[in-house]
Amino acid sequence: MKCTILTVGTEILFGSITNTNSVYLSRRLNELGIDVMYHMSCGDNPVRLKEMLAYAYEDCDMVITTGGLGPTEDDLTKENIAGFFGEKNVCFEEQLAVLKKHFPDYMPPNNIKQAYFPEHAVILKNPNGTAPGFFLEKGGRFIASLPGPPSEMTPMFENELRPILASMQDSVLYFRNIKTMGIGESQLEMELLDLIDAQTDPTLATYASSFETTLRIASKRSTLEEAQAAVDEMLAKVRERVGQYIYSEDGEDIKKVVFDMLMEKGLTLSSCESCTGGAFAKAFTDFPGSSAIFDRSLVTYSWDAKMQELGVRKETLEEYGAESAEVAEEMVAGLRAVSGSDICISVTGFAGPTGGTQDRPVGTFFIGLAYGGELKSFRFETRRPTRERVRAYAVTEMFRTIYRELKN
Repeated sequence: MKCTILTVGTEILFGSITNTNSVYLSRRLNELGIDVMYHMSCGDNPVRLKEMLAYAYEDCDMVITTGGLGPTEDDLTKENIAGFFGEKNVCFEEQLAVLKKHFPDYMPPNNIKQAYFPEHAVILKNPNGTAPGFFLEKGGRFIASLPGPPSEMTPMFENELRPILASMQDSVLYFRNIKTMGIGESQLEMELLDLIDAQTDPTLATYASSFETTLRIASKRSTLEEAQAAVDEMLAKVRERVGQYIYSEDGEDIKKVVFDMLMEKGLTLSSCESCTGGAFAKAFTDFPGSSAIFDRSLVTYSWDAKMQELGVRKETLEEYGAESAEVAEEMVAGLRAVSGSDICISVTGFAGPTGGTQDRPVGTFFIGLAYGGELKSFRFETRRPTRERVRAYAVTEMFRTIYRELKN
């Protein structure tokens, strides 16, 4: 089954809200074996909405809409869908009764329209709001209409619509997201090119994201067991080619992988940060249970802080500058002395937009690591060095540095 996701609302086109519904629905529909062909958005305009529906059904047999089910005059999704399918909008007494419970003292007259639906619709209940959704099939075309707020849309899809769609499918899709580091998208594709060129099922697709490349292996078969077996067989071939670059075969990012490794080994961790301003510590302590292994974090931004908190020598700062391998090493040595943690990590560098030197331009940073009796430092640079990008990349490389040392 081929599907279009159509989000309705002028606020989406204005950029006033982020359209997360399409992302969520795409993921869940693909898991059901439903092929999402298009993402469309249109404002609260009846003419354009009907045009979008007509276009979608040229190539798809299902449309899922979100938004436009509210009580106001510009909420016209139901009315336009009914008109498109030649259906009358009629009052569903059961839904009118539910609405009245929402307004025990007084129900504004315009809310009554939320009890009207195309006459042959199946109602999708909404215990989290006043706007029910609906599912309609006519002439071999299927449409489901869900509310716009994610807090209402998500539970309605899971509890009401998903069981309907699952009962309609004769195949299932299974996929795995293989996370890699140290290899770019183009190189990864070249290493797997013969497998990609010969693919039918399973399929392989590479995706470049922030500082890493993901490989998606997917199979659509009549049973979940068949699809899993096909994906696992292909994954074995991929491991033979690029296994040294793979850090996760289950779609987990490097932060979660490192956290799990430390928890499993029972190793304690402390950090000291300059250019990242505590972002590494926040990323690590976002995981529940991190207090069992995370000891402390020091944000030592100034020279004085580096000297007073970590014992960095003034002579080192004057000779090499705060943004140097030498300072990163003295920072992490000082942290190890005060914390006694199994792993200590430091970072210092030029986040920008100002600063930097000829041999250490903006975007250059240094990571210090103390682990297993050894003390090391590493230099990194990032292209397109916006302040946000440099800091994000530095945090990512701090996790990667720990990962590499634990693996080695």
